[in-house]
Amino acid sequence: MKLRHEYKIFIDYFDYMTIRPKLKALIPQDMHAGQNGEYKIRSLYFDNSDDKALWEKISGINMREKFRIRCYNDNYDFIKLEKKCKFNGLCSKVSERIAKDEVRRIIEGDIKWMLDSERPLLSEIYVKMKTEQLRPKIIVDYIREPFVYKAGNIRITIDRNIKTSIRNIDMLDPNVPMVTAEGNLMILEVKYDNFIPAFISDIINIENRQTSSFSKYVVSRIYG
Repeated sequence: MKLRHEYKIFIDYFDYMTIRPKLKALIPQDMHAGQNGEYKIRSLYFDNSDDKALWEKISGINMREKFRIRCYNDNYDFIKLEKKCKFNGLCSKVSERIAKDEVRRIIEGDIKWMLDSERPLLSEIYVKMKTEQLRPKIIVDYIREPFVYKAGNIRITIDRNIKTSIRNIDMLDPNVPMVTAEGNLMILEVKYDNFIPAFISDIINIENRQTSSFSKYVVSRIYG
């Protein structure tokens, strides 16, 4: 499990209009982005009846994990189950493909079939659904604009238009009701292995902006 550095910065529209042209001029955009350089992300987050993942994040616990199911641009032919871990400020992520009909069964509470899965991550979440009462909790949508710089394995993303469901976990329904979670807020997120080149640091070093422990899951749970 590879550990990476990660930090986030709140930015406003003026910051965005200042940073974006510089990023586009110097850093390639993610090959999976559309012609407009962005894509939609939908995630279904899991938590237990005690909201363990929620409270560990709020409390700043150094070692924590969260599970989610994620798709892009409402394409349900490509869905991933992911586990994201934090270790003393460093992060890691493991993922594997999961089929649409499997997601439907999980949403409906049918998980017995997961017991015999040969996919390690699916087996792991099954055990935690049985022993820790882990369950699908909330849907989070947002628009992401991604940039990738190979040296240092650097990934810079700008996320905006964060929306969340209210007591609805049917991520496969493109028309599920969603509400805006954070208004005009934008999040600049930076992930890297060991270093960031000086010219990238100069671009993303915004005056009077500090790093944040912002979580889309936490801010969305305000609504349910």
